Amino acid sequence: MAGIIEINSIGWWLKQHFGTKVIKLALDGGFTCPNRDGTCGTGGCIFCSEEGSGELASDAIVDMQKAITDQIELRAEKWPKATHFIAYFQSHTNTYAPVSELRTKYEAALHALDKDPGKSIVGLAIATRPDCLDDDVLDLLRELNERTFLWVELGLQTIHGDHINRGYELDVYDDAIKRLLALGIRVVTHLILGLPGESKEQMRESVKYVTNQSIFGLKLHLLNLVKGSPMEVMYPGYTPFNSPEEYIGLVCDLLEIIPPDITIHRLTGDVPRKLLIAPEWSYKKRTILNGIAHELRIRGSHQGCKL
Repeated sequence: MAGIIEINSIGWWLKQHFGTKVIKLALDGGFTCPNRDGTCGTGGCIFCSEEGSGELASDAIVDMQKAITDQIELRAEKWPKATHFIAYFQSHTNTYAPVSELRTKYEAALHALDKDPGKSIVGLAIATRPDCLDDDVLDLLRELNERTFLWVELGLQTIHGDHINRGYELDVYDDAIKRLLALGIRVVTHLILGLPGESKEQMRESVKYVTNQSIFGLKLHLLNLVKGSPMEVMYPGYTPFNSPEEYIGLVCDLLEIIPPDITIHRLTGDVPRKLLIAPEWSYKKRTILNGIAHELRIRGSHQGCKL
């Protein structure tokens, strides 16, 4: 397999693009969600914790510069020489606010390191919902995309109905993809593996559906049953996969049908252990990732090899 990249990871891609290691900094911009405030629902998606899937993000509501500095310090032990960073608005729905507020927070993130000559914010990653991309928001994203590196992350999770209380149908996602791509904006789609009632074939169908569109990246997230989520009450004792080996095998099967030009942003999911209910082994992120790499080597396999 000389010369073949087993996985087109976003870390590898960014290093080729920028010529150096680029670190993503997770931020909580203080946004909420239309599926929480009553606009389209309450309680959020059934898998979502009270933090809006941003347990590891730094609070950027009051002081953006401090939040970004805190995130850099958290990663300093692993990447002490890192100088290039992407500000990742992770928690809740990060386009769900007046455009004036969005602009203020995005600009604050982009300029948070202006006084540090040795470090720089080289781009933005914005996680949001497909139903929170009004024309004025798209105009702002278009403007940002013209002057900085940008991707927009859409939380789709599955193509198979709305049994997760997502609050929108698949055609809303399809429309968002078309409008973002028409503006030349990179899109990263987020899917969850192991949702209640879904077979492995249905998970495969979701992957095939989204990767048949011209997306920039894909995030595959192992479902975690977490404390404080609706799932804790609705599905007590639920475990999405019986073992790490079962999950690893599925991920490798999916990688083999993902086009090699699509960047891979995540292959598992991790939450603080104090919040984790199941699967009890999911916190072993490095073990799972090493297992995926090992399985691909055993198979003599790589991303996109079965297309």
